[in-house]
This record gives sequence, C-alpha cells and structure tokens, in this order.
Amino acid sequence: QVKLVESGGGLVQSGGSLRLSCVASGFTLDDYNVVWSRQRPGKEREGVSCITQNDGDVYYSDSVKGRFTISGDNAKRAVYLQMNSLKPEDTAVYFCAIGTGDCTKVGGIPILGHVERWGQGTVVTVSS
Repeated sequence: QVKLVESGGGLVQSGGSLRLSCVASGFTLDDYNVVWSRQRPGKEREGVSCITQNDGDVYYSDSVKGRFTISGDNAKRAVYLQMNSLKPEDTAVYFCAIGTGDCTKVGGIPILGHVERWGQGTVVTVSS
C-alpha cells in the first residue's frame, strides 16, 4: 500500500523538543521533494519546512527558523522534523507531503509544487 505515515507527535511543555518522522510505505522518496506543513486550531494549513532531494536545499517558515530542522534519510525512506524550543503556538496537526515540484518560499512560508500525496498527520500539543 502506497502511503506516507507521520509519527512522533505528542504533548510537550513549552521549551521542549519533539522529533517528527515521515515514512514512505510502498515507494521511495528518491524522486520527491518533501514538505512539512501544519494546521493550527482554527487556521488554514501552512508550510513549515521543505527539503529538496537533488541538492538538499532546505526552507523554513519565519516562525520556526532557528528552532526546527528538516532532514532526510532515503535509505530509511524517511524525512524528519526536529522541533526544539517549542512554543504553545506550535500546537497543531503536522502533516508531511511529497511532490515533484520545487520547494520555494512565498511570503515567509515554504511551499512545495505539484504535491502528490499527504500523510494523515500527527498531533503536537505544547503546553505553557
């Protein structure tokens, strides 16, 4: 079965850390760029970080830059999002997606072109 599976979410106190994983099942990530997005309560989904496969370029939203780190491990068919110095406003459902378009940044928000598949999301809750 072809799917993306996110994991690693949970409840953490402000200032804490979490590491999210996005694992591809039934296919490899070699030919895809990957974006992490989040949907905060009452808000639209927005890009958080994006990574390109061919050159490893990474993009971050202004709100997470310096706190979050995206990385990939093609051998494990996985992309990770290390989240440090978490804040209550980081509380959201976090999704990963693959696409064949480029990672870009528009208005401070990373965007992935030609998204082909989304995962089901993992919930991150940061308490104050």
